[in-house]
Amino acid sequence: MTFDQIAALVVLVAVVGVLIHGRARADVTALCGAAALLLMGVVRPVEVQAAFASPAIIALAGLFVIAYAIELTGLLGLMIRQATRLCGRLGARGLWLVIGMCGLLGGFLNNTPVVVLAAPVVRDVAKSLDLSPKRFLMPLSHISVLGGLLTLIGTSTNLLVNDMARNAGQPVFGIFEITPVGLVIAAAGALWLYVVGARQLGRSVAADEAEARRLKAEAEAKAAREARRQILPFRLPRLGEARSNEDGSGDAHLGDVKLFGAADRPFQLKPALAALGIFVAVVAAAGLGLAPIAASAFAGAVALILLRILTADQAYAGLRPDILLLIAGMVVIGIAIEVTGLAQIGADALIEVIRPLGPLTALIILYGVTLFATELLSNATVAVLITPIAVALAESFGVDPRPFLVGVMMAASAAFATPFGYQTNVLVYNMAGYSYLDFVRVGVPLNLVTWAAAMVAIPIFFPF
Repeated sequence: MTFDQIAALVVLVAVVGVLIHGRARADVTALCGAAALLLMGVVRPVEVQAAFASPAIIALAGLFVIAYAIELTGLLGLMIRQATRLCGRLGARGLWLVIGMCGLLGGFLNNTPVVVLAAPVVRDVAKSLDLSPKRFLMPLSHISVLGGLLTLIGTSTNLLVNDMARNAGQPVFGIFEITPVGLVIAAAGALWLYVVGARQLGRSVAADEAEARRLKAEAEAKAAREARRQILPFRLPRLGEARSNEDGSGDAHLGDVKLFGAADRPFQLKPALAALGIFVAVVAAAGLGLAPIAASAFAGAVALILLRILTADQAYAGLRPDILLLIAGMVVIGIAIEVTGLAQIGADALIEVIRPLGPLTALIILYGVTLFATELLSNATVAVLITPIAVALAESFGVDPRPFLVGVMMAASAAFATPFGYQTNVLVYNMAGYSYLDFVRVGVPLNLVTWAAAMVAIPIFFPF
């Protein structure tokens, strides 16, 4: 191996190790890795500049500002409040309609403010119907995540994979090109949650309260025993400490609603209509091919300021620089993996094992590897690691890389087996009093269901 390959591999392993450890901020870790690669000459300044000015970063920045405007004008809160009025007439079915609506919103807006606004309403309505909130809050989180699979702008992972594929010489995806596959996966996952998953999570408010009393008594007894023993050999992580993996944005504390920046806002008619109009124009321009998503999103964000729907300070507040810098830093690491040949080495090793099995089996294995990695690492990290391998793997078979790229998009976002994989999971974990095993019991089968659905849908809509 060359010096550049060794250096890139060491930085990659160090960054992944720190991210798994979870003590340092994800964005700082990624930037440190990028800086180390630049100082050692593995990547050039022009490549770092390209990473920070990539279309994915520009598109995300614009979309974050537009979504923040929709939130600040009260439009998002109004939509959820109006939808919840159905619950009074339709009961539990109304709750599922609200959850479905939140999933659709997740295809266009960041799912964290959507869930933060909807979760308390879903909880309170469920209690009023003498139904366990546990039956609905985890599905709310999971379905909002599945909604992110519906469009190219549904999650930053999709944009990042698209951007890295473009750097590798592949044609870019249209904003709705992945929608058919996303619909199949989301429908399969939502159906499983409705028919099976929700029934495993609770039956009545009284049962929840009895379980909560039992767990509290057990916890108090255990704490008393530990206090008597006075054994404190190491610091246990507080229950409120959790890694938020949705876009890899640092640490989150359970139930800290302010952290998610989605407090309900009073509805302002004219600014809300203007923000909605700009958002629709951005999506339409990108969807019809009139302008790239990066250009239309950037123009939309600037238009919000010019029309005084947002002040410049408010626009900056909505940018979420921790996510943007994390992605930029990981893109630099991804460039290093590609230009040094590490991606090709990894692909060659994988190819040796799965070449006799054909491209479909290769896609199944790649999806599984991506799914497993996403349970441990941030979506951005996984996208950067797997996308170059996906392209090299497809080229080794002489087939179109697009099925493999779509598989990475879907698998890097659709991982549900831990409560700390997404900010939305962290929120409902605390609100409903789930246990870690609740997420494992529901999330692992959901991973398998969506995996199977993806393996059926991807080859149909993106033939090899």
